[in-house]
Amino acid sequence: MSRIAHPGLAAKITTAEHAASFIADGMTVGMSGFTGSGYPKAVPTALAAQIEAEHAAGKPMRLKVWTGASTGPELDGALARVDGISARLPYNSDPIAREKINAGEMDYVDLHLSQVAPLAWEGFLGQLDVAVIEVAGIREDGSLIPSSSVGNNKTWLDVAKRVILEVNSWQNPALEGMHDIYYGTALPPNRVPIPLTAPDQRIGQPTLRCDPHKVIAVVETNAPDRNLPFAAPDASALAIAQHLIEFFRHEVGKGRLPPSLLPLQSGVGNIANAVLAGLLTAPFENLTAYTEVLQDGMLDLLAAGKLRMASCTAFSLSPGAAERLNNDLDQFRDRILLRSQEISNHPEVVRRLGCLAMNGMIEADLYGNVNSTHIMGSRIQNGIGGSGDFARNAYISIFMSPSTAKGGAISSIVPHVSHVDHIAQDVQIVVTEQGLADLRGLAPRKRAEQVIERCAHPSYKPMLRDYYERALAGSYGKQTPMLPGEAFAWHQRFIDMGSMHS
Repeated sequence: MSRIAHPGLAAKITTAEHAASFIADGMTVGMSGFTGSGYPKAVPTALAAQIEAEHAAGKPMRLKVWTGASTGPELDGALARVDGISARLPYNSDPIAREKINAGEMDYVDLHLSQVAPLAWEGFLGQLDVAVIEVAGIREDGSLIPSSSVGNNKTWLDVAKRVILEVNSWQNPALEGMHDIYYGTALPPNRVPIPLTAPDQRIGQPTLRCDPHKVIAVVETNAPDRNLPFAAPDASALAIAQHLIEFFRHEVGKGRLPPSLLPLQSGVGNIANAVLAGLLTAPFENLTAYTEVLQDGMLDLLAAGKLRMASCTAFSLSPGAAERLNNDLDQFRDRILLRSQEISNHPEVVRRLGCLAMNGMIEADLYGNVNSTHIMGSRIQNGIGGSGDFARNAYISIFMSPSTAKGGAISSIVPHVSHVDHIAQDVQIVVTEQGLADLRGLAPRKRAEQVIERCAHPSYKPMLRDYYERALAGSYGKQTPMLPGEAFAWHQRFIDMGSMHS
C-alpha cells in the first residue's frame, strides 16, 4: 500500500534525480536527520551525482547544508566526497567532511543544538531555499508522519521556500503516534513558557505540518538508517560506569537524589552506553530519560523494565538494536516519545526537569574546564552537539573520558584545555577510569587537587603535580594558578614529538 494518502502530494511523486534538479549552486538546503536516523537517502545521493557532473563540466556547484545533527554516508559523506558542501551546521561526524573542514575547504558553524531553530526563525542564518525531509508517511489531510528522528524538521518545513519529501517505507509504520511535535514556540516578545513538567508529558501533536503548495517533489524510498555498531565496553568504560553508579548510590543515600534518580541525559558513544548498561544491575528502579538520542543501553533498560520511559529526538542504535526495535516496536511505542530538538534540548525544560547530564569529553583541565570538540586546540572532531544545552542547565553536570588516549601518548587531564567548550562553572563532576572528582562548591585550587588525585593517569600525575606546584609558587595570581608560557606545552609536545610525556 502507498504511504502517500494525500492525492495532491501523490501527484508529485517523481524520481530522486528529478527532485535533486530543483537544487542549484549556492542554495541553502535543510536536511532531516539526527545521528544517522531519519535522514534523506535518495535525493542527497542523486544530488551528489548532479554536483559531480557539474564539476566535470567546469561549472561551480556547492551548497550550504543544515541538519539536525550528524547524518549518514548517503548525505554528508556523498556530498563531501564530491566537494559539494561550502558550509555546514550545526554538527558533523562524517570523516570526509571532517577532513575538508580541518583543511579549511569547508566552513563549519558549530552550534548548541537548542539554538539552531531559533536562529533560523530569527533570520540570522539567512534564507533556507529548500528543505529535504524524510517521513514515514503522508496522511490524507497532508500532515506528515515523522520517521526515526525529528531534529529540526518542524523548523525546516516552516521556514523553507520549497520542500522535497522522501517517503521511506523502510521506516516502521508503527512509528505513527510516537512523536510529540510542539507548535507553541515563538520569537520575543511573544514567547511563553513551554508547558512541559514531566518527561512523559505530551504537549503537541503526532504529525508535522507542511503547506502542500510548498512541496515541489515527493520521492518514494525503501532504505535503512545507517548507524554504526557500538564496541563492547572495555575496562576503562566499565570502570567509569562503576564510578558513576557508586556516585548515584551515594547521592541517593545523602537524600540529594530520589531512588528513581532524575531524568537521564546521555551523550552518544561507547562510554555512555556502558554507563547505561551498568544501570541494568544498579539498585535504581522506575527510571526516566529526557535526552537527545535513544541508544542501545536505553533500549535494554526499557526492555528490562528499569526505564519507565524515554523522551528524545532520535534513535541512535546499532544495526542489531535497530532491527530489534523495528521487530518489537509495539512493545516500546508507548514508552518512547520523539520530539523536535528545540524541545528535547531546551534549556528551560532541562532546568525544570532536573536532568542528570552525562557527556563525553576530549580533555579537562585542573580547574574543570572541558574541551569536547577539538584535538590539540585546532582540529575539530565532531562538534559541541547538545552537551552545552544540558551541562549548563542540568541538576548534575557530568563529563567523562578515559584518562589517556593514543596508547598513553595523550593525557585527557591537562594543565589547561586547548579549547574551551564548557567553562568550569558548568562542570560539576569529572570521571575517568581512575576515579571521580566531585567539584561542586569547590574553589579552583581545591578543584585542581581533586582532579589530579582522582582523575589523572598515574603516568601523568607527577607531571601535573609538578606543574601545579610551580604554578602555585609563580603564578601572577593565586585564584586560578597558571603559567601561561607552559599551559599548552603538553599539546605542543604531542604535536612535535607524538607524546605529551616530557
